[in-house]
Amino acid sequence: MIRYSRFVTPLGTLIATAVGGALTGLYYEHGRHAPGVDPAWKADPACAPLGECARQIGEYLEGVRRQFELPLAPQGSEFQRRVWIEIARIPFGETLTYAELAARAGAPGAARAAGAATGRNPLSIIVPCHRVVGSDGSLTGYAGGIEKKTRLLELEGAIAQGELLGQAAAA
Repeated sequence: MIRYSRFVTPLGTLIATAVGGALTGLYYEHGRHAPGVDPAWKADPACAPLGECARQIGEYLEGVRRQFELPLAPQGSEFQRRVWIEIARIPFGETLTYAELAARAGAPGAARAAGAATGRNPLSIIVPCHRVVGSDGSLTGYAGGIEKKTRLLELEGAIAQGELLGQAAAA
């Protein structure tokens, strides 16, 4: 059974899902690729991985947590899972291009496919796809929207407040 919880953050409402003792999703409510809450799901904010997810996301957004310690069980193709593993390896405050991500996932030259897999990341923020940028450093694609991607990168110090990667030199 899928259990879920909604919680409000400075970035908007997030929906977390879990099966058994592992987190299977963290989505921006109404974000691109976010599933709608299925009537068969059970609202259960007291479920251990859901409550812990809300706590750790809160700490991250307050600037006191740099990595997450949660049991994860994302569902996807073999390629998607390889891409998500590589995304999870991008250090706090750093960015990686889609081309570099594709190469690390074992598919050099498949930047578009890596971008598509990144867009389907079911664990926003936790698997930090906001750290993946265009080849020129531009902020492209994010299920929660570019404004949220910008805010997360500012929080991590990857970009200065009000600055967009790839556009700083032009200013």
